[in-house]
Amino acid sequence: MAKKKPPTVAKAPKVKLSPRDEKTAERLTGLADRVVSYANNRKDPFVDIPSRTLANVKYSPKKKILEMGNATNRRQLFDLSQAKAYMRTMLVAMGSKRLIDQGKSTSLRGLFYMLKGTIEGTKENTFEEQGECDTIIEDVEVLLSSIREELHLYAENRGAMVGGIVLTDKGDEINCARMGSGGYAIPSIVEPDVIVFDKKRCTAKFILHVEKGTVWQRFNEDRFWEKHNCILTHGAGQPPRGVRRMLHRLHNELELPLYCVLDNDPWGYYIYSVIKQGSINLAFESQRMAIPEAKYLGLRSIDFERCQLSDSVKIALNDTDRKRAKQVARYPWFEKKPKWQTEIKKMLSNDFKLEVESLISKDISYVTEEYVPARLRDQDWLD
Repeated sequence: MAKKKPPTVAKAPKVKLSPRDEKTAERLTGLADRVVSYANNRKDPFVDIPSRTLANVKYSPKKKILEMGNATNRRQLFDLSQAKAYMRTMLVAMGSKRLIDQGKSTSLRGLFYMLKGTIEGTKENTFEEQGECDTIIEDVEVLLSSIREELHLYAENRGAMVGGIVLTDKGDEINCARMGSGGYAIPSIVEPDVIVFDKKRCTAKFILHVEKGTVWQRFNEDRFWEKHNCILTHGAGQPPRGVRRMLHRLHNELELPLYCVLDNDPWGYYIYSVIKQGSINLAFESQRMAIPEAKYLGLRSIDFERCQLSDSVKIALNDTDRKRAKQVARYPWFEKKPKWQTEIKKMLSNDFKLEVESLISKDISYVTEEYVPARLRDQDWLD
C-alpha cells in the first residue's frame, strides 16, 4: 500500500518591507552579526547602551529641545551580573526582527508573552514580569536609535482628535470632521507610512491640545473645532508617544501652531514641558517629538481672581506639589523666563491649584465660549 504523502504547507508570502522597516531590520541584523563576529573571534560579546539618565541629558538652547549625551553603559555576555540582561536584549531584538519580517505588530504585552519562557536546562525564565521586558525595549530603542513603533511595537491607544483634516490610516480615508462624539482615536503608530495627511483637505488653522478626555468632550460637544477652525486633540493626561508624534507631525508638516490647555498645577506645567522640549526617557527622539514653538494656553495662577472663581474650586497644594513646582522652575528652559517664574511663584503663593474643569463653576461652556477664545484673541499665553 502506497504511503500517503504529507500535506504540503503553503509558504507564507514574502512581506515587502517599507524603507523604514528595511532600515530598522538592517540595524537589527547588524546587532546579530556583531554577536557572531565576537564569537568567531573568541571575544566577549557586548553592547554599549546609551545611558537614559538625567545626568546624560542636556538642554540645547539653540534647538530648544532635550538631547541625549554620549555616556553609555556596557552590557557583556560573560559577566554574570549582566548575562541575563544581555540575553534579554538579544531576545527583544530577535522578537522585533520577527515582527518586521512578518509585517505584523504587537503590543508591549504581546512581545512579553512572545519572549517569555523557561531557559532550557534551567528553572530560570527569560522574563518574570512585563516591566522587565519594557525596560529592555527602551534599551533596544536607544541602542538602535529607533523608536519602539519602528520595532513594530505599540502601546494602548490613548488620545483622540477631531477637526478639519482628512487623513489616510493604512489605506482607509478618515475625515476627522465626521467622527461623531468619540472622535478619531489616535493610534500608537502614526508614522508617515501608516498615517498620510491630505494637505489639500486640511482647513484647520491651528491645533488645540487639551489635557484630559473629559475636557475634550466639552470642546467637542460645543463644536469648538468647527467654530474656530482647528484640530482638537487630547492625550488622556500625560500624552503617550503616538499623540506627541501626531502633534509633532501636524505642527511641522502642516505648519499649524499648537496651543495647550492644561491644568494650573505642577503636573500641567510638566506636561507642557514634555510636549515643548521633550522628556528624559525619550531625549534621543526629541527631534521627532518635541515642539519648541508650543504655547501654554492653560489655566494661570491669576485666573482665580481674573475669572472670579469661588473658593470651592481651590485644591490645596501638598508637599509633593510644592517640590515638583520648584523642580519645574529650575528647568533650564523655564529658569530664564520671567513670566514662567512669576507664574510658578504665584501658584506657590496661592498655595492651591486649579483644574480646567473648575471653569465649569462659571458656566458649563465658559471654557469654550469665553475663556479660551479670549486667551487666543489677546494672545495671552506663556511660551
